[in-house]
Amino acid sequence: MSTRSFVSSCDIRSAFSAAMSAMYRTEVPAYGTLMNIVARVNAATLAADPALKQRLEETDSLERVSEERHGAIRLGTAAELAMMGRVFAVMGMYPVGYYDLSEAGVPVHSTAFRPVGDEALKRNPFRVFTSLLRLDLIAEEKLRAEAEAILRKRQIFTAGAIELTEKAERQGGLDDDDAKRFVADVLETFRWHHHANVDLAMYKRLHDAHRLVADVVSFKGPHINHLTPRTLDIDEVQRLMPEYGIAPKAVVEGPPSRRCAILLRQTSFKALEEAVSFKDASGSWQEGTHTARFGEIESRGIALTPKGRALYDKLLTGSRKVVRPAADGSNAAAYEKALADAFVPFPDSWAEIRQQGLGYFRYSLTEKGESAIASADAGIDQLVADGLVCFDPIVYEDFLPVSAAGIFQSNLGDEAAQAFTASPNQQRFERDLGIPVLNEFDHYAGIEAQSIAECQARLTAAQAAE
Repeated sequence: MSTRSFVSSCDIRSAFSAAMSAMYRTEVPAYGTLMNIVARVNAATLAADPALKQRLEETDSLERVSEERHGAIRLGTAAELAMMGRVFAVMGMYPVGYYDLSEAGVPVHSTAFRPVGDEALKRNPFRVFTSLLRLDLIAEEKLRAEAEAILRKRQIFTAGAIELTEKAERQGGLDDDDAKRFVADVLETFRWHHHANVDLAMYKRLHDAHRLVADVVSFKGPHINHLTPRTLDIDEVQRLMPEYGIAPKAVVEGPPSRRCAILLRQTSFKALEEAVSFKDASGSWQEGTHTARFGEIESRGIALTPKGRALYDKLLTGSRKVVRPAADGSNAAAYEKALADAFVPFPDSWAEIRQQGLGYFRYSLTEKGESAIASADAGIDQLVADGLVCFDPIVYEDFLPVSAAGIFQSNLGDEAAQAFTASPNQQRFERDLGIPVLNEFDHYAGIEAQSIAECQARLTAAQAAE
């Protein structure tokens, strides 16, 4: 079969993202309300800042803001993780970054499956933050063994999803009919199930070990636990949520509000308490509840270099030594002040961030540069100083472990925050996944270097033409 008949991975990813959003809107109506708030805030932000709108249009980023989503799932076994990686590859999504959440009291380690090429990100930047349960961090040996046995028995993928993934791998893609079937079958993995895989007594034991353990082990599949739109003003969304009958978490996770946004800020509404049925010893169903799914909003800033990230981590750690945010919001104001005070040393202008080598930028020719000639050995700093080249921040496409854990814990409850020994194990995670995860710093550095090379090539080409 000719590869020209295959649907592009970007189109499959877009179709899946849209299907997931529609399903989640039906399952969690508050998500639809959240989308309405974000749309209102984004429209108002753009109307109030024409320069922002112009730059987003010039960098092909405006359309992707409204389309942008990330979701999150939690898997139970290495086999599930490996198969999920193959499924996402059909959609052009690859594992980027390794996140150890044990250091923040959550027994998982994670990666983010996402598109990595510049064009693919512009087409549809859908991401899924994917966590693998660390049963080795659960103290009770008997419970660990029972949980492992329960997880071994389940199959989270339909026969169709497995068949079509293998077909895509074998022939290098899927035709239109197969792509539609693939999206429909894979969506079933992410669907909510009202009937648990365990009885109520086992659920309570898992829950007592950690609420996230109960969420992963007790169900037929890894229901999507949130979908996240991107906003241009997360503080305004946080302020508006109560007006729409939605209770936001106590504080926005990540860096403080700044003129020049860095990395990632996230907030969410509280997880829903949902009816779940548990089968008892007689085979009858008992009614109970489970809390797992919530709504999340994100605001993305510039990707930081290793130097910038080290400074960010240092300042965040410093702020939390002054005030650590309480899940009930009782010290929210004090935490926000401590956070803002701690980040004063981080420059808040794009020029300073660039000059100090703290962030990654995409370079392009200015109007003057389009008609100029430059020496072949002119460095990027000189080209910027001469007004031939301008720079725009490269959007951070990834996640922050402390912020992710903060979102998890605010929705799992105060009692979910446990003191696990930090135990990062990227080698084990990659072995379970079956492939290495990509290094996000290398990715951003490559985008920046390519943009510099393109500017210099165009300028020196003009010189050669003379």
